[in-house]
Amino acid sequence: MASQGLFSAAKSMKSVKLKFRIPYYTEWGQSLLVCGSEPTLGSWNVKKGLLLSPVHQDDQLIWTATISVPCQFSCGYRYYVVDDAKNVLRWEMGNERRLSIPHLLSEGHTLELRDLWQTGADALLFRSAFKDVIFCKNSTFNIDRPEAILHDELVQQGSILVLFKICCPNVQEGTSVYVIGSSTKLGNWKVQDGLKLHYTGKYIWEAYCVIPRGDFPIRYKYCKCGKNGCFSLEVGSTRELSVNSSKSQSQYIFLSDGMLREMPWRGCGVAVAMFSVRSEDDIGVGEFLDLKLLVDWAVESGFHLVQLLPINDTSVHRMWWDSYPYSSLSVFALHPLYLRVQALSKNLPEDVKSEIRNAKERLDGKDVDYEATMATKLSIAKKVFMQEKDLILNSSSFHKFFSENEDWLKPYAAFCFLRDFFETSDHSQWGCFSNYSKDKLEKLVSKDALHYDTICFHYYIQFHLHLQLSEAAEYARAKGVVLKGDLPIGVDRNSVDTWVYPTLFRMNTSTGAPPDYFAKNGQNWGFPTYNWEEMSKDNYGWWRARLTQMGKYFTAYRIDHILGFFRIWELPDNAMTGLIGKFRPSIPLSQEELEREGIWDFDRLTRPYVRKEFLQENFGDSWILIAANFFKEYLDRYEFKEECNTEKKIAAKVHSCAEKSLLPESEDKIRCDLFDLLKNIVLIRDLEHDKSFYPRFNLEDTSSFRDLDDHSKNVLKRLYYDYYFHRQDKLWRQNALKTLPALLNSSDMLACGEDLGLIPACVHPVMQELGLIGLRIQRMPSEPDLEFGIPSQYSYMTVCAPSCHDCSTLRAWWEEDEERRHRFSKSVIGSDDLPPSQCVPELAHLIIRQHIESPSMWAIFPLQWV
Repeated sequence: MASQGLFSAAKSMKSVKLKFRIPYYTEWGQSLLVCGSEPTLGSWNVKKGLLLSPVHQDDQLIWTATISVPCQFSCGYRYYVVDDAKNVLRWEMGNERRLSIPHLLSEGHTLELRDLWQTGADALLFRSAFKDVIFCKNSTFNIDRPEAILHDELVQQGSILVLFKICCPNVQEGTSVYVIGSSTKLGNWKVQDGLKLHYTGKYIWEAYCVIPRGDFPIRYKYCKCGKNGCFSLEVGSTRELSVNSSKSQSQYIFLSDGMLREMPWRGCGVAVAMFSVRSEDDIGVGEFLDLKLLVDWAVESGFHLVQLLPINDTSVHRMWWDSYPYSSLSVFALHPLYLRVQALSKNLPEDVKSEIRNAKERLDGKDVDYEATMATKLSIAKKVFMQEKDLILNSSSFHKFFSENEDWLKPYAAFCFLRDFFETSDHSQWGCFSNYSKDKLEKLVSKDALHYDTICFHYYIQFHLHLQLSEAAEYARAKGVVLKGDLPIGVDRNSVDTWVYPTLFRMNTSTGAPPDYFAKNGQNWGFPTYNWEEMSKDNYGWWRARLTQMGKYFTAYRIDHILGFFRIWELPDNAMTGLIGKFRPSIPLSQEELEREGIWDFDRLTRPYVRKEFLQENFGDSWILIAANFFKEYLDRYEFKEECNTEKKIAAKVHSCAEKSLLPESEDKIRCDLFDLLKNIVLIRDLEHDKSFYPRFNLEDTSSFRDLDDHSKNVLKRLYYDYYFHRQDKLWRQNALKTLPALLNSSDMLACGEDLGLIPACVHPVMQELGLIGLRIQRMPSEPDLEFGIPSQYSYMTVCAPSCHDCSTLRAWWEEDEERRHRFSKSVIGSDDLPPSQCVPELAHLIIRQHIESPSMWAIFPLQWV
């Protein structure tokens, strides 16, 4: 990366040579390419970029290319890894590199750019969590361009002009950055005589130095020096700069040395649900303005981060189960639950103040009464709205908010009106409004509509939620606390987003997860899966809009189930459990492939395998009754009847039989036993491509598999392993590299990915490449051979935590399993003594300390909530 300096006594020239040089190890069939903003470098068309040539130098693979450019040439550029057809395989992260040719160079001179590949980790410190919060007080240095280089000094025989450049975000006020080294021009390793660098903005420090050729090769390091004379030298090996000794003319080298190597910054934080951030001022639940008190506590406690569960509106049913924060009614709207009604106006009527006092007393319980709290807040807010609607709706601040958010705000308000009017969020039940259109929307939100006040009330609520959350977010920034949000992987099937953008979702499917630590039989979340092909047509505009909206309030965010951006576990919408699914996208087993292996009986493998003895084993003497109601005989087996051949159909029929008292046992047991029989298959046939098949997860556990011949078992076991652990890696990597950059590039927030569960081999390399921080939960290690994670062995690019919101608290986890306590004590604590049955303070302190002292960038501790 290079920028223009201040030069004098430049003389006219026609062209100069520009040499790119970067060390980078590639794999066979890969090449490095530089592409930039000017036609010479392809005008950002990688296919027209400049290929570099490799040469081995000591233990490095150096890539170089030289081109002629006109004087005063300037451009932006970036390096890419490509295949033989110049298809992009990888690109460097971080800011675009900038170059301006110094006027001093004359005809025939060569400017050599010695760059280092910019990694995802290098780019992290330019995210808002660091530049706007953690290091914001360090970026108050005045811009100080390097001093001019005198022409006479530069053209001395054998001199070489070197631009030293280093990125160093964490520089305290009054501290200077130096480069010291083996040359007298670099102080002969004495800081007081070293080369002082100038701050040029965006954490970049640089200085020019004319070094005699005889001093090369030079060895050097960067360091920081405080006002008191104390200095810290960068860690790691000594840097070295060598030149071609055969050249006699002056040379120009711009060194981009990447990051100053120092002990990486690490911090701690807490994770909590918004509804649990309680105060004396709230009504029944935590509110956005309560975050200011939490931020104060975090500062006093030495924490740098507060993480929240999702805060979007989830009012799909307007019932207590809407309290689940991961099922969004709108991915843009904030939840009215977190509104502070006292802050709606400075002129609240006395009757409203009295109602607020009564509500605070009535709802101030240990648990959140979701329905009562929502009803109370909306009732009070509506009274204030009717009093001040003209004042607020005509204000300049509201007009600004509306103009910036109307693309989602108008559909949201219309949806809420229709939900309440039809008494359902299932928009398929809305008659002529089932199919969204902009014309229908404009009529619904028209000022002439009889219900316009209702529409404006939803605008009003969102406006004040925006003001209150913005106030809390700005307070956190000013106090040096990162506010971290949560990006749910799915949206509710009956949401504003599926109504407005139905083509972006596969509405006949459901999202979940295969069996893992959380659920031995998989999970079915009920969200429709995404139509990535459709989303890609506008470069994932819906996702980019989501992240832009989040970035208004948060400086970091958690990507829920990041594995879903590689592949998602897709289930049919008639499923209730999560076992009988397939990965999307994935390369299936083809009928031709299976037939080549001697697999022919697809009906046998894809239909539930139910024998008489299975019914007798599950239902005992009542098996005949169950068989008569749910099955029909098929050859030597039984087959589910048409009216109960899916999980949802089974559940409905079992419930109907229970109401008529026709069941010999409990409804739950009968339903579960029937579900198990329905899932007794080996292959899943693709409903959209009937000659494609997917191996059922854990197929070896089924009696259907156990009754096969040995040849079929061996073939299917091999194909099962190939499907789940081998053949998909390239496809899933490509899919993630299409989708995830759209998210990362749409905001400055620091991104953390929840990478728990069945983790494909491609996930961690891609996350590392993109600068995505992973998650390490001690009781859910990513290493298959470990029962408990070892915090001291975590990598820097991680968040570590003893638990998370998806599992029990540390205390509950410790006390619920005696044998596990013994194993943890022996393998993690290193003690053969009998561990305490309770999670005593000394034990909790030890586990917390393990995480605080781990190499992870962040240690985040969940606060137990009500």
